[in-house]
Order: sequence, then structure tokens, then C-alpha cells
Amino acid sequence: MSESQRLAALRDRIAEKVIEHRAAAAGTPPPSLVITVRKPEGGSAHGKSTRRNADHGGAHWSYQGATGPEHWADLDPANAACAIGQRQSPIDIRGGVKVDLEPITFDYRAVPFRVIDNGHTVQVNVERGNTITVMGRRYDLVQFHFHRPAEERVDGRVYDMVAHLVHKSADAKLAVVAVLLERGAAHPLIQRVWNNLPLERNEEVPASQPVDLNDLLPADRGYYTFMGSLTTPPCTEGVLWMVLRQPVNVSADQIGIFMRLYPMNSRPLQSAADRLIKESN
Repeated sequence: MSESQRLAALRDRIAEKVIEHRAAAAGTPPPSLVITVRKPEGGSAHGKSTRRNADHGGAHWSYQGATGPEHWADLDPANAACAIGQRQSPIDIRGGVKVDLEPITFDYRAVPFRVIDNGHTVQVNVERGNTITVMGRRYDLVQFHFHRPAEERVDGRVYDMVAHLVHKSADAKLAVVAVLLERGAAHPLIQRVWNNLPLERNEEVPASQPVDLNDLLPADRGYYTFMGSLTTPPCTEGVLWMVLRQPVNVSADQIGIFMRLYPMNSRPLQSAADRLIKESN
């Protein structure tokens, strides 16, 4: 885009905002806008808008109130899929077709990591070296983060928390492995993450010891799989989801630590519509 085109686009955007503001003041709806969905940048599970705010890259959004999930699409044209997408996540996993699914090949090893409270969750950014291979495609682990309660449900069951392990392929396809967390014994890996929580939001803290994500995986690697979306703005679709069936224990105290930061950071369930859900035999 040339400089003149960029300035023209900026003027158009400002004009749209003026029209919206005047319409809101008059109590009338603004004229319809042409909305396009931008792809997420980098490896963030949440994606990023080109707008900035003090808390996190992108137009400010939250899990409640005027910036909550029902308003995400109104906050930024890039979030259009949050309202009009046909393959949105999370879902209640029901009626999975049992088939001989190819096992997920986890090639995980101990790597350095950094912890950040990004204003929406506790996120752990990991160095390169961890991969999964599934359905003939190889994905690199970029980061993992947490939601409470678990966003996914299985036959209506709600789990205490979930860890989303976000992977990206060489051609920019996203794959998320979800590890369900339920109350039980303390988990050493999660405690290591909590031990490195930053004192300030948006401050990335490097840990002195590496982390091995094999320690977070359950013994049984059976899983559900379906196509979905990011569960946060911009709600981009085309994400391969793999939800491990066997939950992993996390202690009440460890849940309590996360609750002090984020009492609730889960998107409401979305319609499963007619999408196919497969389950390991």
C-alpha cells in the first residue's frame, strides 16, 4: 500500500468512527460497514489487531461487561469472525465419531521459558525445539496458557481449568492441544510456572530452569479432534483442535493462585453446528 493509499484508508476509518459516534448519540444505528478479518500475527493464541492498548496488543476486550464476548465483534472490524464465524470455539464435545485416529506424535524436550501476565491469562512462551506431528503435518510449540474454568466441555462436564498448547506449522496453520485440569494433587510443572509469575502485568519473566512439556501430558494420549477457532479475538477459524481425554491433576491451592489473577477467563460455549468431531478408539 502506497503512502497516499494508507492516508486515504486512515481518513476513511476516522470518518466511519465519526459516523458511528454521531449515530450512537442520536440513538440510530450506523450504516453497515464492509468488514474484513485479519489473520493473527505471530504465534499468539489470542491473535493481535493493529490497534494498541495499555494492557495487550489489540483493541481492549475482556470477559464481561461492555467489552465482553458478546461485544468482541463490535470492538474491532478484525474481530468479525467472533460474531459471524461458522466454526467457533469452544464447544461442548458430544457425539464424537469413534475411529482409529492417528496418534499425536509429541516430540517435546526441556527448553527455556518465559512467563507473562498479558492481561487476559498467564502465558508461557517457550524456546524452539518442541514439536507435534499429526495427520502428516508438523507443528512447532510456540506458547501455552491457561483458562478457568476449562473452556471446552465434554458431554456437559466442566473442568476446573485447561492448558492450551499452541502450535504453528511452517505454513502458518495453527493447532491447539488442550490438556484438561481437574482438582487433585499439586502439579510440579504448573507450580514451576506459578513460581515465575511476574510482579507486573505485561512484564515477561525468564525462568532460571527449563520446562519439559512431557510432564504436563497425561499417560493416555487419546483425544477428540475437530476444526474450530481461536477462543479470543480475533476468533480466527481454521484452527485444528485436539482435546486430550484424560485430565491432569492440579491442586486447589494452584487453582487459587490463578483465580487471584483471573477468577474467570473463559469464552462461552459456541454452537457445534454440523461439524464433525472425531474421538480415538
